[in-house]
Amino acid sequence: MVRYFAGAVVARVGDEMSGPALLLAGYTVAGSASEASALLAGITVAAAAGGPVLGAVLDRRQRPGRLLAVALVLYATGLAVILTGLGRLPFGVTMLIAVLTGLLGPALSGGWTGQLPRVAAGDRLPRANALDAMTFGMASLSGPVLAGGLAEALGTSAAVVVSAGLIGSAAPAAWTLPARGTRVPRARPGALLGDLAAGARVVVGNPRLARATLASVVCCAAQGMLTACVPLLGERVLGGAGRGALLLSCTAVSALAANAVLARFPQGIAPDPVIWAGALIQAGAFALAATGRPATLVLALLLAGAGEGPQLTALFAVRHREAPDRLRGQIFTTGASLKITAFAAGAAIAGPLATWSLPGTLATAAGVAACAAPAFFAVPLRAGEPAEASPRPE
Repeated sequence: MVRYFAGAVVARVGDEMSGPALLLAGYTVAGSASEASALLAGITVAAAAGGPVLGAVLDRRQRPGRLLAVALVLYATGLAVILTGLGRLPFGVTMLIAVLTGLLGPALSGGWTGQLPRVAAGDRLPRANALDAMTFGMASLSGPVLAGGLAEALGTSAAVVVSAGLIGSAAPAAWTLPARGTRVPRARPGALLGDLAAGARVVVGNPRLARATLASVVCCAAQGMLTACVPLLGERVLGGAGRGALLLSCTAVSALAANAVLARFPQGIAPDPVIWAGALIQAGAFALAATGRPATLVLALLLAGAGEGPQLTALFAVRHREAPDRLRGQIFTTGASLKITAFAAGAAIAGPLATWSLPGTLATAAGVAACAAPAFFAVPLRAGEPAEASPRPE
């Protein structure tokens, strides 16, 4: 578990650094905000597309940690190649490298979390799950700060290099992750498509998994809308666009604190209701942010983290409980891909909308987050299935 969490923290901090660092490096070297944002969009969209395939391939390996280690090294190498190509290669070539690199992005999120039951099985899993969700909060809090600080002190290229180094340094921890307890049968030619279809059927056909996935994706769209509003909130409410980043730090700190409580009492609350309750808490927070007062805005972002952090822990718990071991990696990476896509869509919609009406955009984000609760209950349970699920033995 020590190796697992050490690797998860450094890899995810490096991942959270890489986006801002790449954006800053692209703008500094290429001198174009559009090219810089295109690089970031390319690597993000590719991550959404590559998740299901990467998960299916991980599920076909007896020692998936070794493939995970290779993916981390290749991702880090891709970042270094992108940095080297900026200003030296045609932008189309650099963009292609970014897209190919992004295909491996889900290795740092769902691909890694999917290995947790082999590290902390049985009664240890709920607490380990809460700690795993905390690594995302730690990364989202420290990654952008490190990227900005290094860019100011040593230059934007140094920020990209350090982020790539952190991601690559997690490879030894991934390499030593435990093997599967049962023998994985030799894959037939062309079986990958069948595995992808089987994973999709589980996500759609398992009501509890479908509920959690749908609600989390809807919430991610609302979170993307909030993130797009952050620079304008900083400028209009806090006196500077750069101060908007502090708002996301408030969310990350609150999410960390809430997950620390869950890690202390891992068996206290069933995960399923936390998912829809977390959505309603975030909806209230986004509505509160629309009031436009500094103190209220900070309170709103703290409240948003209190809903977002436990919701992520609960989502992981439902996936671990409901996913068959042979499809676990694919289900986690597919879920991560869907959330990435929803987040990007929410941010894309909110960008132009926020320039027209910032309070209206935040109110819309609140409405989207609120829709996650009815979306959760819109998926019916099977006849005779109890409202509260009991844990499945690993």
